Amino acid sequence: MRAPLSWLREYVDLPAAESGRDVADRLIAAGLEVETVEQTGAGLKGPLVVGKVLAIEELTGFKKPIRYCQLDVGTAGTRPGEPQNVICGATNFAVGDKVVVVLPGAVLPGGFEVGARKTYGHVSEGMICSERELGMGEDHDGIMVLPPEYEVGTDAIELLELVDEVLDIAVTPDRGYCLSMRGLARETATAYGLPLRDPALLDVPSPNSYGYIVKVADPIGCDRFTARTVTGLRPEAHSPIWLRRRLQKAGMRPVSLPVDITNYVMLELGQPLHAYDRSRIDGPIGVRRAEQGEKLTTLDGSDRVLDAEDLVITDNRGPIGMAGVMGGANTEIADVTADPQSGEVTGTTDVVIEAAHFSSVSVARTARRHKLSSEASRRFERGVDPEATAAAAQRTVDLLVLLAGGTPEAGVTEIRTPSGPHTIRIPADHPDKVAGVTYGRETVARRLQQVGCDVYGDVARSASMGGGGRAAAGPDELTVTVPSWRPDLTDPNDLAEEVIRLEGYENLPSTLPRPLPGRGLTERQRLHRRVGRALAGAGHVEALSYPFVGDAVFDAFGLDSGDARRRTLQLVNPLSDEEPGLRTTLLPGLLSALRRNVGRGSQDLALFETGLVFLPTGNEKTPPRLPVDGRPTADQLASLDEALPAQPRHIAAVLAGAREQAGWWGSGRQAEWADAIEAARTVAREAGAELAVESARFAPWHPGRCAAFYADVDGTRTLVGHAGELHPRALKALGLPERTCAMELDLDLVERAGTGRVRAPHVSTFPVATQDVALVVDASVPAATVESALRAGAGELLESLRLFDVFTGEQLGAGRKSLAYALRFRASDRTLKAEEASAARDAAVASAVERTGAVLRGA
Repeated sequence: MRAPLSWLREYVDLPAAESGRDVADRLIAAGLEVETVEQTGAGLKGPLVVGKVLAIEELTGFKKPIRYCQLDVGTAGTRPGEPQNVICGATNFAVGDKVVVVLPGAVLPGGFEVGARKTYGHVSEGMICSERELGMGEDHDGIMVLPPEYEVGTDAIELLELVDEVLDIAVTPDRGYCLSMRGLARETATAYGLPLRDPALLDVPSPNSYGYIVKVADPIGCDRFTARTVTGLRPEAHSPIWLRRRLQKAGMRPVSLPVDITNYVMLELGQPLHAYDRSRIDGPIGVRRAEQGEKLTTLDGSDRVLDAEDLVITDNRGPIGMAGVMGGANTEIADVTADPQSGEVTGTTDVVIEAAHFSSVSVARTARRHKLSSEASRRFERGVDPEATAAAAQRTVDLLVLLAGGTPEAGVTEIRTPSGPHTIRIPADHPDKVAGVTYGRETVARRLQQVGCDVYGDVARSASMGGGGRAAAGPDELTVTVPSWRPDLTDPNDLAEEVIRLEGYENLPSTLPRPLPGRGLTERQRLHRRVGRALAGAGHVEALSYPFVGDAVFDAFGLDSGDARRRTLQLVNPLSDEEPGLRTTLLPGLLSALRRNVGRGSQDLALFETGLVFLPTGNEKTPPRLPVDGRPTADQLASLDEALPAQPRHIAAVLAGAREQAGWWGSGRQAEWADAIEAARTVAREAGAELAVESARFAPWHPGRCAAFYADVDGTRTLVGHAGELHPRALKALGLPERTCAMELDLDLVERAGTGRVRAPHVSTFPVATQDVALVVDASVPAATVESALRAGAGELLESLRLFDVFTGEQLGAGRKSLAYALRFRASDRTLKAEEASAARDAAVASAVERTGAVLRGA
């Protein structure tokens, strides 16, 4: 909402020295979001006056029309009292017209200095301006022609209100009343402690049976409808400059007088209106739900197919408008036309004014369904004052009579659905408890009254009388009647928020919470932090992503149609139609972050993420509707949990580019599948879990470079994750670098498989005995299987085992490979003898021979 400061001053007597920035600071302190304070006419300097065109000489011989104009500017010219001569290329004005003239010495917005100069063979003593050159708008089709009543020589800067300050306010959905000058003026008056001149306080005639016939078939969708008729409008009447300027400063384009007046009243009071050409309406006006498939051509020229849930305005022919969104083209105000021979002006002379209150939900759904957002729908969606319809219609009638010479008909139509005011009972100390500050009963009552509430109770009466000192004792509760323009105030917490914001958020003390003794992080939280620190220490960077996915990424992964990861929980109102589901794996978001960073010039990346995935089973129950007037019961909370899908915590990592940088120390190394497996082992070590690694085929990993991890979870061998190099087809579909690797583990399962403790390494005082062994096995035998067999045979003396070489060659034979291991033996209580180390080594080799068919190399 754009609010000109000059317009705001009409309703609140602000101090003369207050600038737009000062007012913005007060409104920000009251909880509004003032984005900018625009200085219109910044740098503008006169002389800028009203001039009259005395003569026009058409210059020929140029590629475009050029006119040499003689202007009467009164005493403001370089030769006071004499006409000024100006060169102009526009052709939309004639002799006798009044125009805006910039004289030598003036400076236009943007720092453009105007002086006398010779051009097209003549001396131009200034220029004639368009609206865009004056900073009034984007209209540059021609010169701005003024109404004839303005005197020659009048200061145009003041006449056109070119210098002003405009506050641009981002109105949040709960403060729809601030989409009007009335609402902003109320907030300004409260912020300054000044009285408000409410523009809605008008004398409105009582409804009668002589008004235009209106039939409301859906009183829930439309609970207020006021109709007024004005006849005898002058078609040639134009919007006065003050009206056009206020619309322009508020960001709206002037169209025609009746339309401009309805837009002006909407900005002033916050009530959207619509003016129908009475001659184009066939019969009574109706309000109903559309029939499925009905069609309507809206004011923007689009043909729209209506839905059965759309609320429409009708006449005998069918829909003539989408209620609260946009009117129809077949009843719009007619364009003003003039007969070229007789000069007779024709256009709309009789109008019917609609001021109604429509359901915010109905308007919001219609606007989204048809992708048609309008100034009216923005206001109805956020809540419009239902009691302002009659005042808005009356204000529109008054302006049509004043500016267009119309005559109001005596008939007043007003349809109301009976409804009482909304009343809330609130403990007087409730805002104190919410804020942790003692405001007192008098302050609570006074602030709620400033909002517009009626507050009942002894303390409220004392506050309203302005009495000082201690108030008389009253009840513990206050009865608060919410004003009609604040539909967002529904419960005591809303009222507490109003008190707190008006008292000032900056006055709330900063206090740290005091945790109860003995309560720290849970084991799950501790593991989460340990894992994050360990991966960060290994060179990974944490990246958080949105938990939303779509089928496109699963297609890129190459997942089968029956893959469980495709069964996602669908959101009712997703942020993006392309990603309507909740993730079942962390890889889509993490790979998207990788692609984004690669696109921005990063080449060597190692990212990780820890987060929940959502695994629906299809057996989830419908969630219960929880009460808002108290804490849910244990059974209700349990029912809510039953409606949720399984949400295990996963951890994933992705790598691309160099894992070790090249330099004087060496050639470096690219990230590969082994790095992804090592990342998984790093996670397992922090949980105290042992992972068994096996080769696997699992999309989106490369079938020959994919590892599956198994762990002992509650006594059962369980698959806990995968790692390896991603499939080339998936990398191409996702736009990722070649040889990108990834790892994903179910962290909850890894935690259950672990000991929950990380043991510090034991430093022995006894020497180590190292034995190397090389085993030849079939190429299909995994190294992990050989390692497991060696560990089983070596016994308790084995301290560590490391694969340090893999060799293949002709001397081994086709389909054979050599695996070389370094075995370290150590006893905790003595120095091992050579015979003991050799026996342990032989037992390890024997176990490997028995389990894997290995042959000791060189034997």
